[in-house]
Amino acid sequence: MHTPVLTKEIIEWLDPKPGENFIDCTFGEGGHSFALLDVIGSNGKVLGIEVDPELYKKFQQEGEIQNPSVIRSHSVADEKSKIQNRLLLVNDSYTNLKNIIAERNFGPVNGIVMDLGLSSWHFAESGRGFSFREDETLDMRYNPQTNSLTALEIINSYTEEDIEKILKEYGEERFAKIIARKIAEKRKEKPIRTTFDLVEVVWSALPSRFQRKKLHPATKTFQALRIAVNSEIENIKKGLVQAAEVLAKDGRIAVISFHSLEDGEVKRFFKRCQEINIFEIITKKPIIPGLDEISINPRSRSAKLRIAKKII
Repeated sequence: MHTPVLTKEIIEWLDPKPGENFIDCTFGEGGHSFALLDVIGSNGKVLGIEVDPELYKKFQQEGEIQNPSVIRSHSVADEKSKIQNRLLLVNDSYTNLKNIIAERNFGPVNGIVMDLGLSSWHFAESGRGFSFREDETLDMRYNPQTNSLTALEIINSYTEEDIEKILKEYGEERFAKIIARKIAEKRKEKPIRTTFDLVEVVWSALPSRFQRKKLHPATKTFQALRIAVNSEIENIKKGLVQAAEVLAKDGRIAVISFHSLEDGEVKRFFKRCQEINIFEIITKKPIIPGLDEISINPRSRSAKLRIAKKII
């Protein structure tokens, strides 16, 4: 089961009130949405947006298992019915946020959550090559129904220079040049098709002293490819702009990022909005998980939460 990050802090800083409406732009397995539903009561609603059709379908079939309220309930059917009346789940991208809201006449929007991290499901169950610990085909698309290039196609068709650029810009990989060169060499022998194929190439490219670091040698390469495949940085920019537009006066937006590229985009956007008197930045420095949360959920260790309030 996926463990949502910084849930307690999200509730504390968004400060939801009974009857208010919230948008969870990255629904995943529903952790943040259910935490909000527990607070906003029977008259409040949450609009959950999930880009992955398989994860969306999974929740539709199994969602009651993920909901703490249902686990506590004596009547699962009754509780599920109540939740369905208050939770509107949409299979779409938050880059279409304005249209999603307009089509459903949802509002006013009192708060927005964006958790930019992957669901545990993507690593453990999707079978799309997000994890370098499982031997899977290099896909990495959040929505496999789109026509966007897969990681396999990028690795085997992009020029060496373009691969190097992806690794540098999106992975901040210091060995981008040599890894790109190794990829270009290996794919001449045979296509690089699986996660283990790629890990082997990355491993062979690094000096031996860097193969023994705590961080897995392929971490940054996989991050870079995932970002490129899903246009993540561009999508974050689009999502933030629309979130600022749809948020009601005094509404708050909470964004959880997991690496410096994401956090930088959020920080700069909040700052620009504050300079033109749209936002007030609530968190002068990002909120990070405590040691207790990190011990329970090690993936939370790199999370950073920033919150702003709309003032117009």
